[in-house]
Amino acid sequence: MDPEQVDEFVMGYLKKKGFNSAAKQLQEALHHNNGGTFNSTDYHNDPELTKLIRSFSQSENDPTRYRDGYSKLRSWAYNSLDLYKHELLRVMYPVFIHCYMDLVGKGHTQEARSFFNSFRRDHEMIHLRDLQKLEGVLVPSHLEEMEFARSLRQSKVNIKICQYSYDLLLQYLHRTESTLMLGIINEHINFQVYSGQPNSSSDDIDAVTIVGSFQETADHVNQKEIQWGLLEDSLEDRLEKTGSLLSDSEKGQGESKDGDIDDSKKRSNEIGKQGSSLKKLKKDKAGNATAKVARQETSIVSPAPRVKPELALPVMSTDVEESILEDLRNRVQLSSVAMPSVSFYTFVNTHNGLNCASISHDGSLVAGGFSDSSIKVWDMAKIGQAGSGALQGESDTNDQNVGPNGRRNYTLLLGHSGPVYSATFSPPGDFVLSSSADTTIRLWSTQLNANLVCYKGHNYPVWDVQFSPFGHYFASCSHDRTARIWSMDRVQPLRIMAGHLSDVDCVQWHPNCNYIATGSSDKTVRLWDVQTGECVRIFIGHRSMVLSLAMSPDGRYMASGDEDGTIMMWDLSTARCITPLMGHNSCVWSLSYSGEGSLLASGSADCTVKLWDVTSSTKLTKAEEKNGNSNRLRSLRTFPTKSTPVHALRFSRRNLLFAAGALAKPAS
Repeated sequence: MDPEQVDEFVMGYLKKKGFNSAAKQLQEALHHNNGGTFNSTDYHNDPELTKLIRSFSQSENDPTRYRDGYSKLRSWAYNSLDLYKHELLRVMYPVFIHCYMDLVGKGHTQEARSFFNSFRRDHEMIHLRDLQKLEGVLVPSHLEEMEFARSLRQSKVNIKICQYSYDLLLQYLHRTESTLMLGIINEHINFQVYSGQPNSSSDDIDAVTIVGSFQETADHVNQKEIQWGLLEDSLEDRLEKTGSLLSDSEKGQGESKDGDIDDSKKRSNEIGKQGSSLKKLKKDKAGNATAKVARQETSIVSPAPRVKPELALPVMSTDVEESILEDLRNRVQLSSVAMPSVSFYTFVNTHNGLNCASISHDGSLVAGGFSDSSIKVWDMAKIGQAGSGALQGESDTNDQNVGPNGRRNYTLLLGHSGPVYSATFSPPGDFVLSSSADTTIRLWSTQLNANLVCYKGHNYPVWDVQFSPFGHYFASCSHDRTARIWSMDRVQPLRIMAGHLSDVDCVQWHPNCNYIATGSSDKTVRLWDVQTGECVRIFIGHRSMVLSLAMSPDGRYMASGDEDGTIMMWDLSTARCITPLMGHNSCVWSLSYSGEGSLLASGSADCTVKLWDVTSSTKLTKAEEKNGNSNRLRSLRTFPTKSTPVHALRFSRRNLLFAAGALAKPAS
């Protein structure tokens, strides 16, 4: 077909489709160039024109174009220079998922499945859970019915890329005439182009972010005002007003006096342990310099504002209040040069049956939740008397589980009818809450060793339950995508928080009890007002499901850990990530702030406990804020275990760090 015929067919195509202005401009341009005119042709009945248009439409709907275009783009990206490869590969995942969804949307189910299975391995390491959800999109109607697929179609992806990498990508797309790939990239990706060399780290937490309708919703929610301060007339306030902070010598005297009093075995056990930790700290080479640095760091931080409680808080008994005040007076001031002592409780012979662990606020009680639906509670004082430091998780027939008097050295709590996924102690340690796959939450008395209440409300397994800092109220979260607020005296929930797009995996109270935070498999963290049940913050940034949360003692910051081993520290007032924490190489199961908030401890499935310097991470210079430096949180120390994934962490009120986990068989 000669060029004149092609021009005629193009003109006919434009007129047939109704693009009259474009046809007129084309005719004028061709007339100006050639000085000729078009012959009068029957554009509607011409067989060659119909055949050419049909070939154009067939090529547009050809499913093999997606595989060929993606395969060529993939080969080009993987064969690029190492300096630019990691930036160019960021483009591949959004192109992959939209190619798949386009094929499904056009009804090419078999070709879509073949395409998905051919290239899914490239993305499984980072996006496995998303791929598992996407695998369920099989017909065009699923694209609208499934929330996950619909949100992907409606959102765009922000990708940070240097100018040279961006130019390379555009040159490739234009040179190879990859109009299909260019269209997908243009429609679903926003490039944030910066000058200079590409970032050396391929793990930049802000390199790939999702924007669109969900991001707009989050931005709108995050405009709401929140009161992140501490409660008025708290025990900390009373200590500050009375100036009851003791010096190191006074702490030592207080410790020795308390050690002689035997009115409570639990408290004496805690005091004894922390007394030894104090002696170790005093003998440490840091000595007086440590105390000076700690005082300087605490004096720099501005005091948290004071707010009123939205819930009717329970009245604290005099004995409990005096005990807490005494612990606060004798708190060890930690800093980057004053490390805490760590007490690690190891479960043995669990046969992979331990699902969760919890430690009471003074470290005197340890609870474990097991797959056989049982809960076991150990009293550390009794174990110390028996001369055995191991927490046996095996069946009761094991001789090692029986003490000298023929009785078990733990309390067995039975009542659930499914695996126990969470357990938590009340602040005084007199109650234990547990949640299970049987959809219920149970309240147990550690004094009566009996089940008191069974709370029913969730429709699916309950992944986590947490007491409020003042007791009485507790929060739970479930596979049913909701979190709920309860009180001990009512069997029905007081509030239901709904909004997450997938399982709500963890929950944590704010120190002032006016908010709860929830972490979800939808990779977001939300902050909820307990009085209204309204979502007041949405934190976006994690690349995998969020498994653990912790609030700073002043209520200003929050830390969240995910399945990939990344921890992010957030400012609650702005909903911005202050800094990502990269160091763990497996799931982060537990997080805990020290009493004064200067250190953050993290426990992971990689069998380590890490300590991080929080104080330095929150003091940002203007240059750092401008440059967006993402590696400000400093790792202070790593405590490796032999082969024990860390299930639980807790700083006591005196700043002794407790940890617990089940001994696992090392991989052969």
